[in-house]
Order: sequence, then C-alpha cells, then structure tokens
Amino acid sequence: MYKKWKEIFSLCPLFQGINADELNIMFGCFKPRTARFRKNDCIAIAGERFNGIGVLLSGEVAVTKENAAGNRMILTVLSSGEIFGEMAAFSKFKVWPATIIAQKESIVLFLSSESIVGECEKRCAWHKRLVLNMLRILSDKALTLNKKLEYLSIKSMRGKISAFLLEQFKKTGQEVFIMPLKRSELADFLNVTRPALSREFCRMRDDGIIEFYRSSVKIKDIEELQNAIE
Repeated sequence: MYKKWKEIFSLCPLFQGINADELNIMFGCFKPRTARFRKNDCIAIAGERFNGIGVLLSGEVAVTKENAAGNRMILTVLSSGEIFGEMAAFSKFKVWPATIIAQKESIVLFLSSESIVGECEKRCAWHKRLVLNMLRILSDKALTLNKKLEYLSIKSMRGKISAFLLEQFKKTGQEVFIMPLKRSELADFLNVTRPALSREFCRMRDDGIIEFYRSSVKIKDIEELQNAIE
C-alpha cells in the first residue's frame, strides 16, 4: 500500500535522501499504522497521551491551541507530505501539546518515536539518515516558533498583518499571491478577532497598501508594510 503514497513520501522532509526500496524496508521494520479522518474530526487532543508522529498522506490539518478563555488559535495549517507531533515525540511527558483537527478528509500515517531513534537490529543504512532528518526538522520548527513569537510581539493589528503579508511575499517572490489561510484562520493565527482583522484589511485597501479579492492579495506598497512593522 505504501507504493500508492510514493510521491508524498518523496516530499516529506522526514524521508529525504531515502529511496523507495529503503522506504519499503523501513516500513517493514516500523510497521506504521494509517488512519482516515473526516472533515472537522479531532486527530489528536492537547493533553491526551501521545500516540506517534503523524505524516499527512492526503488532506489538510490545522494545529491549534486554546487560551485560558477557551478561544482557539491556529498555530499552523499542514498539507500532504508534512508532519506533526515531532515536538512531543521525544519529550518525557508524552502528551500532545496541541489539538490537531482535520480541515478536510485526511489520511495520516503514524510512526512511533521509538522506531526512529531506537537501535535498528538490521543496522539499515537509511536509519542514520532518518535521525539526521528528524534533527533538521526539529531545528526548523524551533525557528518557526521564533517567527510566531515575532508576530505576537507586534502590538498593532496593521503591524501583525503586514508582517504576515511580507512573509508570504518573500515565500512566493510575487506581489500577488493566494493567502494560505482563510480569514478566520488568519485571525486565529495572529490572535485577533475576525471582525477586527477584516476592518483592518479594508483600511489597508483604502490606504492604497494592498488590494484583495477573496483569498487573493496584491501588495501595492511594500514600504508601507515595512513601516507598519517598525
């Protein structure tokens, strides 16, 4: 069955540098499990016992947290080939630090953390590569969390939006791009209310800084976005 997801595995950072034959041997050793989830299903709930690193084979999931008031905040949205649970995989607490919700019908492959770092009885050549990949993923995640803190440290609504738009501009290299998050998801991500976010988007449009239509955004004044962050 794993041949069906060959292309997805090739995109997954956890399996970079590991060829198809090695993947077949790996899954024979690890014996991972797969699970299917419907839209809005909870794949994992914060505080519950951790049950393995998830590799998203198809669909889309949101990693969320709730604050003391019970308001949900989206930390990130993941698509096929991306993983979740890696931050909890090697913690002594062994509980999910965030709630994972299926945004669409999704299929997830779960790997135990012990299978990744445990000693391989067959001394397979790919095992060292797998460990190195995991270390790189954890390092990149730490950098991403620092970026999230940067957004939260910006006091003004316009500054938060501007920082996010500039980040998308840098990723795409285009002044016109499709937003990766819906308006409600972006509000959760920036820890602001949906109505306040929409009002500020309209003000930025009226000020000639951006244009938008549905999920498409055009940056008209990069300098003003940079000024808003400062």
